[in-house]
Amino acid sequence: MRTNIGNYTQCYGPLLRLAMPVVLAQAGQMLVTLVDTIMVGSLNDANLLAAVSFSGNLYTIVMFMGLGISLAITPVVGMRYGAGRRRSVAFWLMQHRYLTVLVGLGQLLLMALLWLLIPLMRQPEAVVPVARDYFLIVMFSILPTQIFYGGRQFAEGLANTSLSMLITVTGNLINILCNYLFIFGHFGCPQLGVYGAAVGTVVSKVYMAAAMEMTIRRHRLFAAYSAEASACRFAPGAMLRLLRLGLPIGGQMTVECFAFAAGGIMMGAIGAVECSAHQIVMTFTSLTYLMASGIASAITIKVSIFGGQADSTAIRRYSAAALQLVVAFMASTGLTFVCLRHLIPSLVIGLPEVVGVAATLMLVGGAFQIFDGLQVVCLGILRGMSDMTYPAVVSGVAYAATSLPVGYVLAFVAGAGAPGIWLGYLAGLVLASVLLLRRIRHLTARLNY
Repeated sequence: MRTNIGNYTQCYGPLLRLAMPVVLAQAGQMLVTLVDTIMVGSLNDANLLAAVSFSGNLYTIVMFMGLGISLAITPVVGMRYGAGRRRSVAFWLMQHRYLTVLVGLGQLLLMALLWLLIPLMRQPEAVVPVARDYFLIVMFSILPTQIFYGGRQFAEGLANTSLSMLITVTGNLINILCNYLFIFGHFGCPQLGVYGAAVGTVVSKVYMAAAMEMTIRRHRLFAAYSAEASACRFAPGAMLRLLRLGLPIGGQMTVECFAFAAGGIMMGAIGAVECSAHQIVMTFTSLTYLMASGIASAITIKVSIFGGQADSTAIRRYSAAALQLVVAFMASTGLTFVCLRHLIPSLVIGLPEVVGVAATLMLVGGAFQIFDGLQVVCLGILRGMSDMTYPAVVSGVAYAATSLPVGYVLAFVAGAGAPGIWLGYLAGLVLASVLLLRRIRHLTARLNY
């Protein structure tokens, strides 16, 4: 796939117009995570921050499993939308609704099992009881979270990313308000401390699920599809097809997320200071990841719609443009992390020992920015082509078989400590980027619409 920049600049605008609402929505969500971290960090108790980090890691694994399954609807609907097949779009919307509820209930059961297993996960003694209580509260947000993601991915299949952004932003504002009220006990609300952040998560996710469902049913862009979908019967075969498409994505996202979450758990085994530093740096690297993720969502939409229109030239051009955009952005953020590695962590917490460890992790985080961006945009391109299985295999090789073992050996055997875990992340991201780029070159060379 040739990547002469001059041939692709006209693709940048359409990609960014689709990507920016996704970026803003996800940035709002990450802002809530950052606010949670800052509010809990203001209590100046490393154990509390470590407990939130640990619980958040477990929650994120389960959440991304469901999100990955929901992502299957975007290319399925996008191809039919691009081909003008309205009745088929409505049919798949209905099957996806059934699947979303079933997956959400399964996630709730899995979280209940994880809650029982928390005492066996080798966390510091002072962290475990807080983490269990926090996790017990946030687990009730998982079903509404899955309902919201299901609606969002359907809307993105119809090339609309702005409405879910508005819902996310308002939901995040509700989360921040609840944090303010319940963490510190303002305006007569109970002072719940760290558990107030968990309450805020549940309230905001319930709102977002209700708002998304109402939007799909009543907004002029989707109401006709929703009304027609209500006449469609449950089709187990179709729902299983969605599940077969979504499970590899869910598996890929879960493996990647598990690798990063397991790194957080390993940090907890090193100490509360390292776990807190990990949480801070991960929050900031996740913020920069948002632009890459937004571009990935945009290219999935474009590739799936162009696939429905049988336009292989547009698929190649937009894919190359997306890769160019993400490399330029992530290179700049990586340089920023390296240059401001001491300043950035100090914005969150005033404990010098935590800031010192975080500054070292910032160096590695800056180094893997480009590779992190490349791999997620490559995944977006492949999803648009409905290539789901190969990325799941790559994730297993890059993260489960590379990141975790390398990180463990460097941290605990070679004695590198916390930076060793992050060097394991770097190794996995480099390998994933190389393998996925090769896959894209192979598939785009074979397009013959």
